[in-house]
Amino acid sequence: MSEFIDYVFQRSTSLNKIDNSLYSKYNVKNGLRNEDGTGVLVGLTRISDVVGYKKENGKKIDTEGELYYRGVKVSDFIKGHDAKNRFLFEEACFLILFGYLPNKDELEAFKKEIASRYELPLNYLQARILGFPMQNMMNKLQQEVLMLYTYDETPDDISPEATLNKGLDLIAKIPEIVCYAYRCKVHYFDSDSLFIHPVNTEYSIAENILQMLRIDRSFTKTEASVLDMCLVLHADHGGGNNSTFTNVVMSSTGTDIYSCFAGAIGSLKGPKHGGANLAVAKQMELVIDKVGLNATDEQLKQVIKDILDKKFNDQSGLVYGIGHAVYTLSDPRCQILSKQCKQLAIEKNRLKEYELYHRFEELAIAEIKARKGINVCANIDFYSGLVYDMLGLSKDLYTLMFVIGRSVGWVAHNIENKLYSGKIIRPAGKYVGEKKEYIKMENR
Repeated sequence: MSEFIDYVFQRSTSLNKIDNSLYSKYNVKNGLRNEDGTGVLVGLTRISDVVGYKKENGKKIDTEGELYYRGVKVSDFIKGHDAKNRFLFEEACFLILFGYLPNKDELEAFKKEIASRYELPLNYLQARILGFPMQNMMNKLQQEVLMLYTYDETPDDISPEATLNKGLDLIAKIPEIVCYAYRCKVHYFDSDSLFIHPVNTEYSIAENILQMLRIDRSFTKTEASVLDMCLVLHADHGGGNNSTFTNVVMSSTGTDIYSCFAGAIGSLKGPKHGGANLAVAKQMELVIDKVGLNATDEQLKQVIKDILDKKFNDQSGLVYGIGHAVYTLSDPRCQILSKQCKQLAIEKNRLKEYELYHRFEELAIAEIKARKGINVCANIDFYSGLVYDMLGLSKDLYTLMFVIGRSVGWVAHNIENKLYSGKIIRPAGKYVGEKKEYIKMENR
């Protein structure tokens, strides 16, 4: 930044400061949050429900967390199948998109429908992905999603039916774009080998991700099942999460689904949303470097205290992966993923690392409770980074896995808003500046 721009910017911030007390004075819901931390209602949905507390006589009461997809507990959805015999993400997509559990024939037909949409447009790989490598994978995916607009014969058809059709294409194609763009990125910038494995229409999305990313195309059943579970747990999280809300806000203007997805991806890139698992991974690497895998509880407690006292990690005072905007006593997604993570850790001979994470989680929750008197829990980001690392995925891909899972939720909320709301989302903002008279140039 030039000295001049820095000067006028610093001057402008002193002249235009908004005092924090004005939020309370005008009853402005900063961050669309109520003062007790609960979210401001901004819409209605029948897609998913996130339960982390209840209200009794106007008071917030902490509860065990539950996540529902179309009224079905995600924990029950996962328990109700044999993980060794089938993958669940495609079934979760059907449930979220259409509102009911498919029978066997419907599920098989839906899986074939998704698989039939895997292939990218003719010459797309060569012309768009291999020819334009990019360092940041989230920005690259935004670029590619917008490019798919140009391959669509009716890209601006925003009818619910057309949105569903285009949305299914995005759900099916984004995993392939992610894998190919990553292989291109590490070849161009890191001098790694370039290999492109064709998508396999007999594979699930989770299986395809692993076989496209690995040079030998091999993976174990446990690896594919755990990745599939990650996608299921990320598939939706209510209408209020930032990326879904971004998608719905944009959709309400009447813009195309490709623009909505690009906006949602940009939202998910942020470290306060989809990028949180990267912050956890960095934090835990530093913890292990400091005290080792054989650390005692006392050593871990001291590290946690140092983090909270802004003496360790990034001096933010935040224990990444601990706490959530909605969940209080527990995050059901984290509980499920923790068990999957342990199973994978046993296969990968990394159980000691998992056990350190687990002890760190319990000790951090206890320390925050002792200091602040509030109930917090580990969230899904606490274990997802460790899972991805054990799957051999680069940190570049962590948030991209979130996108692949959440894409179905974006499609479903986009359609629901079109069908049952139809109004442009346009909240108000209170002007708190003073009125000024215009001053002619010669008198300034």
